[in-house]
Amino acid sequence: MPLKQTPPEDAKNRYLKDKKHSVTRKTLYNYDTTLAQFCEWLDDRNIADLRDLDSDHLQQFRESRLSDVATITARNDMVTVRGFIEFCETIQAVPRGLSELVRIPKTDESDEICDDLLTREESKKILEHLGKFEYASDRHVIFLILWKTGMRLSGLRALDVSDFDEVRPALEIRHRPETGTPLKKKAKGERDVLIEKDDGRVVADYIENARPAVADGYGREPLIATDHGRRARTTIQRMVYTATRPCHYENACPFDEEPETCEAATWNGASQCPGSVSPHALRRGYVTAARNAGQPKDVTGERVNMSGRVLSKHYDKGTHDEKAERRRSHLRDI
Repeated sequence: MPLKQTPPEDAKNRYLKDKKHSVTRKTLYNYDTTLAQFCEWLDDRNIADLRDLDSDHLQQFRESRLSDVATITARNDMVTVRGFIEFCETIQAVPRGLSELVRIPKTDESDEICDDLLTREESKKILEHLGKFEYASDRHVIFLILWKTGMRLSGLRALDVSDFDEVRPALEIRHRPETGTPLKKKAKGERDVLIEKDDGRVVADYIENARPAVADGYGREPLIATDHGRRARTTIQRMVYTATRPCHYENACPFDEEPETCEAATWNGASQCPGSVSPHALRRGYVTAARNAGQPKDVTGERVNMSGRVLSKHYDKGTHDEKAERRRSHLRDI
């Protein structure tokens, strides 16, 4: 069967449209980002028709990614490219079997594990600062919920005002893909997360005094809101980056930078600070702190919606000494 003339960008758009209803919006965004890089790379080499694509080009792109990014990132990129090429085979844009020639970089366990986390001591300082100077603000409530519950960013964004039960108090996380807030594990990610009464009071004060009286495009009242509706992921990420900069909560820079000239001291540049962390580092820090405090692995896993294997491998960053201390109360002299 003859191949059809297909520009890479056209094939990319068809692939994303095909995937739109079977993956989360975040995953679709990741696909789009990776394939945009791939299409740009092809354009730089004057490949305007996928019929001209061959296995050597795929190998060159693989080598290019390995030289520019971490091995685990290159691996994820090539997995995405392979899926794209498989789709291109079905629309007769590339020869059958080309996807089998996409070589996926191998990674070892150390490549797959990220050690970026916020410690309990750091989080206490940040919460003290926010509680004193930014009480019940957007940034205070966002940081408080992410640290005290270990929930994913998608879980935080999915919360509506009605999902906050002030009596227990608790946050009720629900999967609502039809109205714009899917959970990573879909219905399996649904759960109620209990919080302390003092933390519940902060959330209640935020709703009462700081949260805009607004609904989103589906008529829902998002808990974390702007004047225009549900707060965007990128803005939440920046709020965490700004809150975790040491100069923000300690009024001093451990990296000897001057706030007036430091690029990381700006709203958009906060992620460049060596001391700031992403929302996921709070999730990792919560798991580690909870385990060090004696919270059982299964309880912690159910609370953050995570399997025991993933928790142990990727999230529990306790030191050898801390893990030994956790076992102390279970030891018997035999």
